[in-house]
Amino acid sequence: MPQKNALSAIICEFDPLHYGHRLLLERARAFGNPVVCVMSGNFVQRGGPSMLDKWERARLALLNGADLVVELPLSWACAGAERFAGGGVALAAALGAGPLCFGSEVPDIDLLQRIAEALLSEEFSQALGEGPPNLGFAARRQLAIEKLLGSEAGFALSRPNANLGIEYCKAILCQGAALEPTAIKREGAGHDEAGGESGPLSGSEIRRRALSGGDLHGLVPESTLRCVEAARREGRLADIAYLERAILSRLRAMPKEELAALPDLSEGIEHRLFRAAGQARSLEELYVLTKVKRVSHARVRRLVLWAFLGVRAPLMGLPPYLRALGGTKKGLELLKASRLPVVVRSSDIGRLSHGAQDIFRLEALADDLYALAAPTIQPTGRDYTEGFIRL
Repeated sequence: MPQKNALSAIICEFDPLHYGHRLLLERARAFGNPVVCVMSGNFVQRGGPSMLDKWERARLALLNGADLVVELPLSWACAGAERFAGGGVALAAALGAGPLCFGSEVPDIDLLQRIAEALLSEEFSQALGEGPPNLGFAARRQLAIEKLLGSEAGFALSRPNANLGIEYCKAILCQGAALEPTAIKREGAGHDEAGGESGPLSGSEIRRRALSGGDLHGLVPESTLRCVEAARREGRLADIAYLERAILSRLRAMPKEELAALPDLSEGIEHRLFRAAGQARSLEELYVLTKVKRVSHARVRRLVLWAFLGVRAPLMGLPPYLRALGGTKKGLELLKASRLPVVVRSSDIGRLSHGAQDIFRLEALADDLYALAAPTIQPTGRDYTEGFIRL
């Protein structure tokens, strides 16, 4: 059981904040601790822009129970589960968090931790190498874990939120972090499912309804409803469709050598991406033409987005600073314990290391491009002009 009087942490996207997220915040607060949310910025894991910008989402988190919201920088936020989890765990640990709360289809934390330990073992590497070579990595990994720990472990690894929880456990082990992973049963629709009959809607279904002009009354918390309706009236709901021509034009202008500098390449996929950029008439066609059997759609979408935003290898291992987007009075106090340099206002940026400043500049450039992702084009430079959100 996590200790009382520590800091509770949640690693999240809140795209947008829904009833399932609010339940997670309530469970985190139930430990009697202040709550920090390590939240993705304006681009997220699925390889696209968040529907509401990061300042709106930070405010929603604070209105629904968070004490502090810090930003997970771009190359960790828009990444696969392992890197996403590693960045989030590092920032939570830098603040001295105890419980790390997350939703999971499989809430058996002992099982999730055993799977994480197995994934780091030599036995797993051997079992993975013995798997069918024609399968993708995720399928071979699941078969290897089933061989070591049984079908229940394989099922957990196949569920998106449980898999992310396993990656949190693995990152805690790898970093020697003093975090205590705390799995909370996920309620309502699963990832990318519509749902709505037996629990909260999924984030993907809420985004679909919001972007198509649907009514969200009673389907999301009142604070989220007000934010979404205001953003819709003002033309600020972001959708990757508004970036389609910009992304295609950027990729068509990129030489093959620049595509070869993208992170996380395998299967010669940069060559397919180069050819696809010259043929595709839409982003969906670009993804289809680039995709190969052993590479997931999400990974292809992230590669395309990285090419557009300027993310290049090599990537820094862990975030080198902690950027606070907003907080309560209690949340501001929590920043004093940070083991990483803290950015609260733009004047703090100059005190970062050169490498950290490069990461911040990449974030700011990405956010300037995010400003093109809505019906009404937004201004640039907000990373330097937006103030800390105080509640």
